[in-house]
Amino acid sequence: MKRNIYVMAGIVLLLFVWSSNSLAADAKIGFINVREIIQTSNAGKKAGEELKKVAERKQSEISSAEKELKGLKEDLAKKSSVMTAAARREKETKYQKSLRDYQLLVNDANEDLQKKDQEIFQKLMPEILKIIRSIAEKEKYTLIIDVATMPVPYFDKTTDLSKRVIEEYNKK
Repeated sequence: MKRNIYVMAGIVLLLFVWSSNSLAADAKIGFINVREIIQTSNAGKKAGEELKKVAERKQSEISSAEKELKGLKEDLAKKSSVMTAAARREKETKYQKSLRDYQLLVNDANEDLQKKDQEIFQKLMPEILKIIRSIAEKEKYTLIIDVATMPVPYFDKTTDLSKRVIEEYNKK
């Protein structure tokens, strides 16, 4: 009984290998790196500059809040030995509130930057996908894989279509 199962499994495996070999002979696979396309295309560079300006504004706000927080902490450390217990609690409460505000500011800034990055990605992707489809259809590719989202241990660099997509995208 067990032997029949092994024989059947062997037959199924042979059929799978045989069918996959015949399919693989017809397959033409290309690779792209969407992140690279977005970052190095003209439109992507322009959007990246906008994102950088937003990041710099957020960073200046964070730096300002950080300075204020450090000042409160130093003031608390220097004067805590001469303060009354009530004054110390009040300063500690103010420091804790400022620390929470600072943490919220940092989290909000990170979320805003991620949202802006996602907006850029969604804005540029439809046109990039059109170009990728066009190249794939013209050259009869069976599959094109994005190496930025799917880790690929190795691929032949001659099948990397990223530069061609960037060139086509820049033309438009």
